[in-house]
Amino acid sequence: MELRHLRYFVAVAEEQNITRAAERLHVSQPPLSRQIRDLEDELGVDLLERTAKSVKLTQAGRVFLNEARAVILRAEEAIQAARDAALSQLSELHVGYAPSPTVEILPPALRAFRESSPGVRVTLHDMTSAEMLNGLRKDELHLALLVAQPNNIMPGIVYQPLRKYRVGVAVPPGHPFTLKEAVTAQEVVAEPLVAYTRRDYNDYHGWISRVLGVSAKKLHIEEECDGA
Repeated sequence: MELRHLRYFVAVAEEQNITRAAERLHVSQPPLSRQIRDLEDELGVDLLERTAKSVKLTQAGRVFLNEARAVILRAEEAIQAARDAALSQLSELHVGYAPSPTVEILPPALRAFRESSPGVRVTLHDMTSAEMLNGLRKDELHLALLVAQPNNIMPGIVYQPLRKYRVGVAVPPGHPFTLKEAVTAQEVVAEPLVAYTRRDYNDYHGWISRVLGVSAKKLHIEEECDGA
């Protein structure tokens, strides 16, 4: 039995629906159902009564739900205790960041960290994505707040998603796009673009190409900037 089996079971028990539980866990429905079946087989009891549209806990399932929640909570406490112990050995934490994508994240995160680890000094480094990756590679940074990069740029880096944003197009007042509710990729490709520099922002131009569905050579990059 693994911790994920317990997390899966708790989600299904709380949602009382396999489909909603799968959406909550960001997994597909068949593997989730299979994992719950494997858990029941391992325990030798039925935890759920299944119907076409919902699931309901058996008596054994209700008892196991309370125990599963307690185990998950204890595991989370153990993880946090280990992280706190690791942080307590640090006297200084070096964090790389880019102002634009982290303006919402850094202030509350720094306040919370100051309260939880008052003995650790945080040093912030305003960097480009390339500089942050290089800092992580050389162990000059303990962590970095940046847009996730393709795995082939620097294998071994682990990303934890903090924010997701919709992709948009910024235009000046009076531009024809301002009269539209939406624009197509073809319309954007036909425009002269302002973009980040290739040197400082790894894969940015490639990302634009993938979003717009054209090769990088077809993009009309009129101006490159080193920041927002």
